[in-house]
Amino acid sequence: MASCSYTSAAMSVLCVRVRRRFSPVAGQPQRLALTRTRTARHMVVTCAAESSSSTRTSCKTIVPDEEFSLAKVSFGTIGIALGGSLLFYGFGAYFTILPGSEWSALMLTYGFPLAIIGMALKYAELKPVPCITFSDAQALREQCATPILKQVRSDVTRYRYGDEQHLDEALKRIFQYGLGGGIPRRNAPKLEMIREEVTEEGKYSLVLVFEAKALQLSDFEQRQPKFTSFFGPGINAEIRKGENDLYEVRLVSQTAT
Repeated sequence: MASCSYTSAAMSVLCVRVRRRFSPVAGQPQRLALTRTRTARHMVVTCAAESSSSTRTSCKTIVPDEEFSLAKVSFGTIGIALGGSLLFYGFGAYFTILPGSEWSALMLTYGFPLAIIGMALKYAELKPVPCITFSDAQALREQCATPILKQVRSDVTRYRYGDEQHLDEALKRIFQYGLGGGIPRRNAPKLEMIREEVTEEGKYSLVLVFEAKALQLSDFEQRQPKFTSFFGPGINAEIRKGENDLYEVRLVSQTAT
């Protein structure tokens, strides 16, 4: 916040100097004075815009996700790598190409099932979605995010196995796949990323960004109450249209700071 105040103050001083430099001087021709006045106004507006932009940039930065968790590790990749290594060395040792022939049977015995399990997990693997977290939202998360919002964030930013897509159960209930008034399952929205940010009112919000090529904004807007009830209590859902086929569902926490 100190850097934000310093930037605003510096830009204010610069704008004052611009006004003084381009202020009309007594005895100048009227047209020249008018031109200089317009130039001063243009530069002052530019100063204000740059000051506002630099303030937002310096006060709202993206926090890198450096938190380590086993849930963020692909067990399929580990299984394939470990099993494949044991098989490779086991066969090499069995044919005396590599040392350790007395251990070849043991390595082959464990390497084969590990490789099979790894391939099965890799096939059923659902990768985590990207998460963009702003510094001001991170500061409010522990205090203002509801337990459900924390659980949603945790679930979609880790590897899952056997699920077709993230939030599959929630989307199934909200969009009522194959039921009257619902949508076909093939048109189901797909979660592309999430974003943690703070609203203009200073409230923590978790933004779900979906890609839905076969849906319209109205399909999301008419289900806004369902988003609120499913991810509640303690939140309000807001719907927004993003770029191209992207739609944003903002889950705003009502917990006061």
